[in-house]
Amino acid sequence: MAEVATEIAMKVEEKAVMPVTVAPTKAVEAARAEESETKVMVTTPKTVETTSKPAGEEVKPTETPSLVGKLETDVEIKSSAEQFHHMFTGRPHHVSKASPGNIQACDLHEGDWGKPGSIIFWNYVHDGEAKVAKERIEAVEPEKNLITFSVLEGDLMKEYKSFLLTIQVTPKHGGAGSIVHWHLEYEKISEEVAHPETLLQFCVEVSKEIDEHLLADE
Repeated sequence: MAEVATEIAMKVEEKAVMPVTVAPTKAVEAARAEESETKVMVTTPKTVETTSKPAGEEVKPTETPSLVGKLETDVEIKSSAEQFHHMFTGRPHHVSKASPGNIQACDLHEGDWGKPGSIIFWNYVHDGEAKVAKERIEAVEPEKNLITFSVLEGDLMKEYKSFLLTIQVTPKHGGAGSIVHWHLEYEKISEEVAHPETLLQFCVEVSKEIDEHLLADE
């Protein structure tokens, strides 16, 4: 009997030390969930301006049209490239004689004629209105018959932040005469300002009248 009692006691002891798995109560699950949520970092979303587009389609920002522009034209003349170039470097004050309906006067304010850094003041008529332009000679390349002016003050600066005019004259290949290339580079103050197409036509008219003036002097 003692042996049987000892065996029963050992079985009871084994049951006592066996691990017991207890299912978590709802309170325990809630506590765990709350602990998990406190570890999540929340970032304030940035304000994004979008348009109504289908889901999944990339939304791109609206591009602002550029205010910077360029206009170019070529004028065929009968005069030599050197003669025409010299009118703007050596004697621009004679341009008013060649094209009196467009250019009223050209005065030297600083420096020397045809020298970079010199300041020239023009009186001219454009679109039926008397206008002025204060310009600085930015570059002169005699070997290319090229001169560049930048507008500093005057009527053009009412509509443009910057304005550059480059005149380059090239001899014709295989014949007499030359090609005058006008290059206008500018930045408008707003989209409402028109591109200076009428000013480019003004340059064409002045070129033709200078050509006639040079031919008459020969």
